[in-house]
Amino acid sequence: MNTFLDFEKPIAELEGKIKELLHLSDSDHLNIIDEVARLQTKAERLLKQTYSELTPWQKTQVARHPERPHTSDYIDSLIDNFEPLAGDRCFGEDRAIIGGLGGFHGFSVIVIGHEKGSNTSDRVDHNFGMARPEGYRKAVRLMTLADRFSLPVITFIDTPGAYPGVGAEERGQAEAIARSTEACLNLRAPLISVIIGEGGSGGAIALASANHVVMLENAVYSVISPEGCASILWRSADKAVDAAAALRLTAEDLHGLNIIDEIVKEPTGGAHRAPKDVIADVGEALYSIINRLTKVPNGELRSRRRQKFLDIGGST
Repeated sequence: MNTFLDFEKPIAELEGKIKELLHLSDSDHLNIIDEVARLQTKAERLLKQTYSELTPWQKTQVARHPERPHTSDYIDSLIDNFEPLAGDRCFGEDRAIIGGLGGFHGFSVIVIGHEKGSNTSDRVDHNFGMARPEGYRKAVRLMTLADRFSLPVITFIDTPGAYPGVGAEERGQAEAIARSTEACLNLRAPLISVIIGEGGSGGAIALASANHVVMLENAVYSVISPEGCASILWRSADKAVDAAAALRLTAEDLHGLNIIDEIVKEPTGGAHRAPKDVIADVGEALYSIINRLTKVPNGELRSRRRQKFLDIGGST
């Protein structure tokens, strides 16, 4: 059953009518094929029109859609013989970040990503994708392993931000994020990041300081959430719509600013409507990028990555 967003209510009503007619057709053998076809055409047209005119705030809502494919879905579909690795060898395991070893089109790779969870119990288990310090320290451990064996690293970004709890701050949240960002920039192996949903604040950049950053069409990536920005600037979360526009958090904006390198298109209606197609398209993009980056000398990969981030904002 599809979960509809607020701005999708007209689409939801049409699709609801179609389901009702199909149910009548099954039970009463009524000949309503023409009416169903007319409504389907109307719903598809409305869906296409709606998604061609999404505002930054509406894209934020799509990026947060609970039925979008998560990191675990990408791993299950794209990574062969995935072997998860747990713990930071310091404090404990953090389920908000998952990672491990696997195969990708003949390459041995390290995969790291935020995991939000697909149902209520999963979301609680994964802390809604908000990592604690041990999650970022686990990421550093895996990147160190990748560097030792010259393994490409793929990261999937989908987090509202790092967990802001007292315990996380007591265990050095800011330092852990900084160390993870540093590990990304110091990697001599290729690093590719894919922003699949939300890319929130330092919690995202800690895994996304990459040679090549891919972003799904309806994903968002920003220094702060629209609600957080609105609370600071306007003292009201009700201004989130204005904040989303001001933050320039969409894929198109960020590509124009050279903060991301590539946009992967989503099906009309968002990634949650055709997750297998989106995952396949991301896989094709990743394969092309890894093929290219593995031909670049390791030292040059690191220097290019560092220069890329030094250049951001230089032309604005």
